[in-house]
Amino acid sequence: MKKVLAASVSCLSLALMAGTALCDTPKGGKIDGKHEFEEHCASCHPNGGNIVNAKKTLGKKVMAANGVKTEKDIVAKMRNPGPGMTKFDVKTVSNKEAAAIAKYILASFK
Repeated sequence: MKKVLAASVSCLSLALMAGTALCDTPKGGKIDGKHEFEEHCASCHPNGGNIVNAKKTLGKKVMAANGVKTEKDIVAKMRNPGPGMTKFDVKTVSNKEAAAIAKYILASFK
């Protein structure tokens, strides 16, 4: 029983350490919008495109035509997206991470 308990504690410790190492930004650290975009958005928006709806890319003109012009608009779309897009709540993507993603999108996709 002691061996099983020790093995379980060891596995839990390793899992917790791995989780800590994989956490996003350390408290007080700078958030990398590109990294956050790649982690949460790039699978559906590679290079600013859109694999679900090719007419709704992350290009400025396309986003503006769909009422998305500012960082605040992008974050609002992340929180309450339309059909086909994953909803990113605050637990999944913090407000600071969402703002960093929005800044990255506006700066990167013309």
